[in-house]
Amino acid sequence: METPEEQSQKPAVEEGSEKKLSKKELAKLERQRKRQEAAAANSAASGVSEISIEDPLAGNYGDVPFNDLQSKEISGKKWVEIKNLNDGLKGQVVLIRGRAQTIRAVGKKMAFVVVRERGFTVQCVLVVAEGLVSSEMVKFVTSLSKESIVDVAGVVSVPEQPIKGATQQVEVQVRKLYCVNRATPVLPINLEDAARSESEIEKALEEGEHLVRVNQDTRLNFRVLDLRTPANQGIFRIQSQVGNVFRQFLLSEGFNEIHTPKLIAGSSEGGAAIFRLDYKGTPACLAQSPQLHKQMAICGDLGRVFEIGPVFRAEDSFTHRHLCEFTGLDVEMEIKEHYSEVMDVVDHLFVKMFDYLNEHCVPELEAINRQYPFEKLKYLRKTLKLTFEEGVQMLKEAGVEIDPLGDLNTESERRLGQLVLEKYGTEFYILHRYPLAVRPFYTMPCHDDPKYSNSFDVFIRGEEIISGAQRVHSADFLTERAQVCGIDVKTISTYIDSFRYGAPPHGGFGVGLERVVMLFCALNNIRKTSLFPRDPQRIAP
Repeated sequence: METPEEQSQKPAVEEGSEKKLSKKELAKLERQRKRQEAAAANSAASGVSEISIEDPLAGNYGDVPFNDLQSKEISGKKWVEIKNLNDGLKGQVVLIRGRAQTIRAVGKKMAFVVVRERGFTVQCVLVVAEGLVSSEMVKFVTSLSKESIVDVAGVVSVPEQPIKGATQQVEVQVRKLYCVNRATPVLPINLEDAARSESEIEKALEEGEHLVRVNQDTRLNFRVLDLRTPANQGIFRIQSQVGNVFRQFLLSEGFNEIHTPKLIAGSSEGGAAIFRLDYKGTPACLAQSPQLHKQMAICGDLGRVFEIGPVFRAEDSFTHRHLCEFTGLDVEMEIKEHYSEVMDVVDHLFVKMFDYLNEHCVPELEAINRQYPFEKLKYLRKTLKLTFEEGVQMLKEAGVEIDPLGDLNTESERRLGQLVLEKYGTEFYILHRYPLAVRPFYTMPCHDDPKYSNSFDVFIRGEEIISGAQRVHSADFLTERAQVCGIDVKTISTYIDSFRYGAPPHGGFGVGLERVVMLFCALNNIRKTSLFPRDPQRIAP
């Protein structure tokens, strides 16, 4: 059968015969020619060869009509998730949906399609067989563009040899295949390129082969595609579990989840790193943390609270670990005697979290490790606690001089992390009793030395991930501290007034979700663990 394109290339009439046709007939032929050209153009644009109407199996493949995808009916079909395909289903007919990750023709009578669903893949096989698979069906399948969404129905089989190109060690012998939605034929980035490790690229260069290296900006520009790589699937599934463990652990310890406003009248942390805006004619800003309101919740007798929510910092920090917007994991709680009660919660929470990730996220960690190799985090069953002065002394003995009443810079943090690992065998530890001058205005000073504070930072692999402290719960002293730190007390008057009605001693901490995942997996940039990162130079996609 001729395609519309082949038909359109023939003359409308035999040469020299136009004189015998009427104007009406000529006009009819011209309309027919235009329709054929339009059909050929549509076929070429979609990349689909015309399906022969003579194929008795034509109903077993093709593009699903858009009308059928508009929630037209509930058919009762049962889809099987690709991750659940195993040899226990041998001989059974299954229906799966996923992306056509790779499509490979073997002659005109055989083709392989690797179908992917949320990081899991299965090899689907088409072999021309009478009454089952036609050559036209193979032709249709091999015309599909990679990353198109397909529905595949077929019989599960178990090959004799291990399958290297898919996660599932079974095959699906295809009987029906329908395209639900076509991806554009040429993708802006190739997923195979985006999933390569740096070591693979370097090894290829040594052997004289040049492989494409997808840089970070390109990945982020086409983040929707980048997220489909196995490593990124692992990263964001682990991130989900970090939030899950955080929530479940705190709920089990009697904490209440709260949701605080992100539009506030004044600075929550002090400093100039604030996104300012107009709020119906009144100056306002985006919250740098839920700090003020989670303390107010304690004053409201909620006892123990936590929040998972967005945090905004207008810092011009062009580093591997800073973002202008990130997800904060915040905790606040009454304390009975000592701020060590807060540090104990940190200890138990994160040991529980690390244990859970190592035990329940093995496939995800392996996927990340293949592209971004890392060593498993070293941590103790009871988290190490050192005072700031002890940390300074360790650095001094190693030849690193720092201001004993200043903060640690990035290099000092990393060096101290190395020293702690060498001496104590852990990459996760707490450093407490920081100098008061480097802490926020609401931090409680030490009882025995006002130059220091009842505060702490927590480190993973030599980088800070948590800041916490006992808070000032006296309204008068809080006012004094705010003024010393240059904060306009009028903008936080409702916060300070909360402590005038009787406030219990309390403390808490905050941690960045993205930074926890970055450091647990030893990734080199926080943008890898932010779904759609916001930094000083990026506000899209």
